[in-house]
Amino acid sequence: MIDGQCDPDFAKVGTAFTANFRERGELGAAVAVYQHGRKVVDLWGGWADLEQTRPWQRNTIVCMMSVGKGMAALCVWILIDRGMIDPERPVAHYWPGFGQAGKEAITVATLLAGKAGLLYADHAPDGAGYDWAVMIDALERQEPEWVPGEKHGYHSATAGYLFGELVRRVDGRPIDQFLREEITGPLQVDYGYGASWADPDCIADIIPNPNSHTFVQTRDPNTKLGRAWRMRPPSDDHYNDERMRSGLLPSTNGHGNARSVARIYAALAEGGTLDDVRLIGRQTVDRMRTESWFGTCEMTDRIFRYGYGFFLNEPNMSPMGPNPRAFGHPGAGGSLGFADPENGIAFSYSPSLMCEGGGLGDRCRALSEAVYA
Repeated sequence: MIDGQCDPDFAKVGTAFTANFRERGELGAAVAVYQHGRKVVDLWGGWADLEQTRPWQRNTIVCMMSVGKGMAALCVWILIDRGMIDPERPVAHYWPGFGQAGKEAITVATLLAGKAGLLYADHAPDGAGYDWAVMIDALERQEPEWVPGEKHGYHSATAGYLFGELVRRVDGRPIDQFLREEITGPLQVDYGYGASWADPDCIADIIPNPNSHTFVQTRDPNTKLGRAWRMRPPSDDHYNDERMRSGLLPSTNGHGNARSVARIYAALAEGGTLDDVRLIGRQTVDRMRTESWFGTCEMTDRIFRYGYGFFLNEPNMSPMGPNPRAFGHPGAGGSLGFADPENGIAFSYSPSLMCEGGGLGDRCRALSEAVYA
């Protein structure tokens, strides 16, 4: 059932991965770990569908959901690193249409920090999520939920559009093209927004969990998450919808696998460069993982610890080992990618079966803890 490789020094990761299937209800998943730029764990196993007709293969990919917001933030940071974006300048300097409805003074740093108050796209029609132009127009007209900079909240549905449009305005390329040409192509990894680039037979299904807070709340328009995600077109199976696999919705439809996401974070763990591919500089890595807030999120009412476009290590919601300076991005249902530069560790987990609750679940936690065991 389980295939791949596991360095003897990280044997406990393999043990935890096996235990996930035997004891914690795992259906199909992959886990990968890099240490000092070297891949030391690359395991996969189980099934790519609920009916258990398609085995999980080495090249299986799955929707890793909000892990994609970290990738979008990294795209912005690449442009900051190159001097093309000044994080202290207003977003409207680069994107003039953004500067209305109380958003004129919002800086790039405020946007990256989740302090802009742009949790919703209320001016967009229901179900318009895959129409980029409509969503950008709606966000240009959107009023912040609070005076920008005074509160903080996870921009669950909107971050992908906001980061993506900023990249497009500065660089000229849509964010999916930028990601492909500047990150995933040079690092030779299987990750992208949507999955039209992949063999359809290699795409694992997401199996929703009725006890997942995200799954439940995004389907209820009376919740804050429901208000934020009403732009998602109606579907009986959002996560496996054809539009999810072909459109551009960078807040949630990044598809890939643990091996690929771990390799991207391995570059960040090594100061921004891996195998002669330079993404950003070491000082930029430190800027993006500087704590911007630690407290109750205005969107989810959960306790988050946040940097600039990335979650910071926090034992309850984002467990990333013992180093408080580790950083990365989780995805709804339990997927995760993170970097721990001080220990030279990069980690990722890509499951198909969503976990329960509002965190990353016991399967992800068991794996991330085993890395350091």
